Amino acid sequence: MSGQQRHREPIDVHLILRRDGEAGAEVLLSRRAGDVYASGLWHLVSGHLDGPHEDVVDALIREAAEEAGVSIDAADVRFAVAVHHRSPGGKARTGMFFEVRTWQGAPYVREPAVCDAMGWFPLDALPEPMVAYCRAGLDTYRSGQMMAVHFQEPGDPIAYDPAFDRCRPVTAVGASGPGPRLREFTEQAIGRITGWTDASWAREGSQVWRAHGAEGGVWFVKVHQNERFHQREVTALRGWVPVLGAAAPRLVAADARLRAVVLTEAGGRSLHGAVHPPEQQRRIFYRIGQLAVAIHGSAPPRPASGTLPLGKLERHLDGARTHLAPGDEEFIRATAKEAASLPALDAVPTHGDFQLRNLRWDADADVLHVIDFERSEEGPAVRDFVRLSDAWHGRPDLRQAVMEGYGRPFTPAEEEQLTALSVLDAVSGIAYGAVHDDPELVERGRRTLAGLRAAQRP
Repeated sequence: MSGQQRHREPIDVHLILRRDGEAGAEVLLSRRAGDVYASGLWHLVSGHLDGPHEDVVDALIREAAEEAGVSIDAADVRFAVAVHHRSPGGKARTGMFFEVRTWQGAPYVREPAVCDAMGWFPLDALPEPMVAYCRAGLDTYRSGQMMAVHFQEPGDPIAYDPAFDRCRPVTAVGASGPGPRLREFTEQAIGRITGWTDASWAREGSQVWRAHGAEGGVWFVKVHQNERFHQREVTALRGWVPVLGAAAPRLVAADARLRAVVLTEAGGRSLHGAVHPPEQQRRIFYRIGQLAVAIHGSAPPRPASGTLPLGKLERHLDGARTHLAPGDEEFIRATAKEAASLPALDAVPTHGDFQLRNLRWDADADVLHVIDFERSEEGPAVRDFVRLSDAWHGRPDLRQAVMEGYGRPFTPAEEEQLTALSVLDAVSGIAYGAVHDDPELVERGRRTLAGLRAAQRP
């Protein structure tokens, strides 16, 4: 940091005042009011440290008395969660969340100028609208984790919205498995667990564990990074996925409050990074085509109701621009302009993240398995070939094998949609990779754009 001012962030404290209600655990929340940040939104009793003379426990006790009129003994304060937060405006802070179950006095609104309501709410049925930062802390607390990163993006709402859930729990050193509530949920579904293995994918906010049963058997336990992903995966697993039979895992249990699912074990080995002889590669890609047509044919097609996702293009371009090759931006804008007038294609069930890392090949059984349905939704069938197309880059024989397995080539309209969707995905991938220091994603996006531009040259 020589020659630069050292970065500093404020610390704030949050009180999880908890009691046992008729329907389970309840927490005290207050509603912000007046000329304050997040006015009208529910939040925990909270505040900043007054200065270097005050530690976080003293600050918590002071805020509890000032805002809610309750008296807390320091011996009754328990650390719960730390959240590293960045607001949509770009300012960052660290929040320390503390649980208190014993106190004196009945909570009431003591600062009516900045708070117009206060009440007890079930921990598993939090009110709306609620400050997203506060919700991130409580969601992490409910999951049994002790830390989370909650970095919001410009344009995100201050209020919690499942579509913009940025909470990413961070597993503690020495943690051998999920928190107590997730363990209890899992054991209620499949019996006693004797071992946990972290199987999370490094790039994702979701957490995945391999659970080993006391009487044999292996299951996978997954906690989704937001409610939208949880709902999508559960909907797919209960809807069209069973049509795939042994090619997909089976849903054993789901808990929307924990955003968790228990799944049967998927066979085979991931195709991500795997090396196979050319003939076997072609066979695998033929099976990929067969699996794709099974997914897309698992429900009758419906007339499309949406358009191509062009709304975030400018934001993604801003993040990707420094990594684009000369002429890329002009090509991207021209493609987006043409895409806006493309005819809509029928909507079918799609996997949404159909790529090699979510495909597993069991050579002994000659079966291809597919996992991870959290991005599943109805859309044009070619949506599932956007990320897969990188796997056949420079290998027309592999693309041909996929088409043979699929049973038909793409129509001209599908080819146009595939190009447009691939360009949009490449730009968003470059932007994400640049922000998250993931050169592989950046390079994949650059390679996709270069290939598409080369294909359109006379």
